[in-house]
Amino acid sequence: MQTMESIFTNLKNTFRAGNILAKLIYINVGLFILIRLMGVIFLLFNIPGISFLQYLQMPSSPELLLYRPWTVITYMFTHFDFLHILFNMLWLYWFGGLFLSFFSERQLGGLYLLGGIAGAVLFMLAYNIFPYFQTVASSSYLMGASASVMAIVFAVSFYRKDLEINLFLIGRVKLIYLALFTFVIDLLAITSDNAGGHIAHIGGALFGIWFAMRIKKGKDLTAPMNRLLDWVVNLGKRKPKMKVTYKRAETDYEYNARKNRESADLDAILDKLKRSGYESLSADEKRQLFDASKK
Repeated sequence: MQTMESIFTNLKNTFRAGNILAKLIYINVGLFILIRLMGVIFLLFNIPGISFLQYLQMPSSPELLLYRPWTVITYMFTHFDFLHILFNMLWLYWFGGLFLSFFSERQLGGLYLLGGIAGAVLFMLAYNIFPYFQTVASSSYLMGASASVMAIVFAVSFYRKDLEINLFLIGRVKLIYLALFTFVIDLLAITSDNAGGHIAHIGGALFGIWFAMRIKKGKDLTAPMNRLLDWVVNLGKRKPKMKVTYKRAETDYEYNARKNRESADLDAILDKLKRSGYESLSADEKRQLFDASKK
């Protein structure tokens, strides 16, 4: 039998080897298990366990947020109910994988965070602007990955409006119709018991649409977030010494040969697109086609 140490080692190695989608799911599930274990331990000692969740959830009160600024990030990885995390992780797995067919892992990670932040901002604004929420604005909290997931769903849906998926008992439908249906449901439910969650969904969805619109114009909204993450990850690390390299300029022959290779590769991709359709292209071929369309 495996020891606990070997189990944790295997989990750690699997986490490191996985892509950003796997890492996001690992973090969400790992934190969920930790929260539930702490809840059991607190209950055994008759300690109110739910109170510690407030240090991970994002409050709707701006004053309280000043004392817990980290909750803008932690809330989008925090779940307490099993069905809540189950459906969020299923949607993240399905649509995150679809997203990676068109975009990079860095863009997925950046969009997850920015979509969650957009949902948090709209949640706080709504609870502090509309009189309907006045009685609960000081004691409401937000948690869950839903806003981040909605950003990913809507980014794919509006980037590829022609994309179709198979739905059980329904058949093939365009993904954008499913996205718009969920948007309407959230809009109609902003006065329900889970008003904060539905408002956050809308915030994430709107950011996902914005991302898709800007990426088509060659602007990546996740780039600043990824630069910030790079800076945080490298904070305190010793900077490598600058190495100066010199690149020899291409000759006319080398330039023409490279252009001919690129043209031949593009012709092969277009021929494959004509014969088998867009879905038959690999991620690298889709990237080359997208880069060529911007020239």
